[in-house]
Amino acid sequence: MAEDDDRSAERAEMVQRIMLHGQVAAGERGGITLSPRVLQAMGTVPRHEFVPADVSELAYADSPLPIGHGKTISQPFIVALMVELLDVRPEDRVLEVGTGLGYHAAVLASLADTVHTVELIPELAEAAARSLVRTGVDNVSVRAGDGGRGWKEHAPFNKISAAAAPEHVPPALLEQLRPGGRLVLPLGPFDEQTLVLVTKDEEGETRTTRILPVRFSTLTLTH
Repeated sequence: MAEDDDRSAERAEMVQRIMLHGQVAAGERGGITLSPRVLQAMGTVPRHEFVPADVSELAYADSPLPIGHGKTISQPFIVALMVELLDVRPEDRVLEVGTGLGYHAAVLASLADTVHTVELIPELAEAAARSLVRTGVDNVSVRAGDGGRGWKEHAPFNKISAAAAPEHVPPALLEQLRPGGRLVLPLGPFDEQTLVLVTKDEEGETRTTRILPVRFSTLTLTH
């Protein structure tokens, strides 16, 4: 992963904004404390390598950006928050639903053992795979398909992250989540979405915690 490119100062400023945003973020958890590991990952991954060239100048703004096909890359604070809630460990196998252009996967990959990411739109999946290779990320597998079905061949997963919102948690994702695991995703209709953390205990029982209101693309489930 490139660290010494000419935009490292922009990343450092972005991390400062993320920290401030976390301090004032509200919700059931109160203020959000982001760990040094997550902040380091956010300060290392070159976000400008995972956005279209026409918005590259805005890559480190704390805002979502269009990536084509009606999709967006999430604002950096939301990426950091979702990664923090997952509590990713170095030994974890992670599933990501909604690859986009691969930025979130790259952040996860800097913290986890392996990441398997699924993108519904083939053109985005292909572009993400190219960007991940170009930036030296070698522990991410990308495929085009219905992320709501998970990736059964690589299950179970310690952690699962979704960057698109279903109205209900897809059963396949719960099935593929290892006991003791965590699932973070936006949930609900477009104008009433909430970021939630779903935990599964060792007996397989799940508990859902609402974090804060968000707005993501709707998760398209194929049949």
